[in-house]
Amino acid sequence: MTDFPEYAEINRAHWNRHADWWVAPGRRNWSAAEPSWGVWGISNSELPLLPDDMTGMDAIELGCGTAYVSGWMKSRGARVVGIDPSDRQLETARTLSTEHGAQIEFVHGVAESVPWADASFDFAISEYGAAIWADPRVWIPEAWRLLKPGGHLVFLGNSSWAMVCAPDEGHTSMTMQRDYFGMHKVAWSDEGDPSVEFNLPISEWFALFKQTGFVVEDFYEVRAPDSATGVQFETPAEWAKRYPTEQAWRLRKSTPR
Repeated sequence: MTDFPEYAEINRAHWNRHADWWVAPGRRNWSAAEPSWGVWGISNSELPLLPDDMTGMDAIELGCGTAYVSGWMKSRGARVVGIDPSDRQLETARTLSTEHGAQIEFVHGVAESVPWADASFDFAISEYGAAIWADPRVWIPEAWRLLKPGGHLVFLGNSSWAMVCAPDEGHTSMTMQRDYFGMHKVAWSDEGDPSVEFNLPISEWFALFKQTGFVVEDFYEVRAPDSATGVQFETPAEWAKRYPTEQAWRLRKSTPR
């Protein structure tokens, strides 16, 4: 098995423990008529992260989980690779891709070190996955390496503000729970189920993209729709109507590093 960073081993074990729970959501998303994004299910027509036509494109999903995003890309005409550190999640991904007749290449590995040559892909994407579970100071440059000149990286994860307002336990708070500046690695220790998450202040994201050689084409701050109720993954809808739960980026590979 590939040697993973220590935090990736922690996250691999976390996702293996939770793999059974994600089978049903994965199956629903594989069967969805239109892609929808994030915890509030914002449609691709409202949050356009995937092109409608990907015919002839080489695409990779970084941290694919059950690989429904890979399935959406395949149905749009792309040749697709999915990589994930969780062997249990990849079992589900392979099962669902077979059920849908989708020929997708799956790799057990991490987004920080992908076993593909430079400039192999036209498009890379992560919905959560690498976007929050991998170190951005490592996986963002690796995504740049993998992309062809002019290729796109799209990713969605928790917003920087949601991370600042997330307590160690319980629902997202109306008050700040940790420092904003200096934010990078957050270790969760939920009763024997540890995991490690990453985020950065917005200014540091922009600095990282510029240093790496990406141009920001779009930046989205994602809020809950007015119709949303209840709590999704510890975030109350009423909080998420006032503040961005998630953020999404569309980057284009530009200058060489």
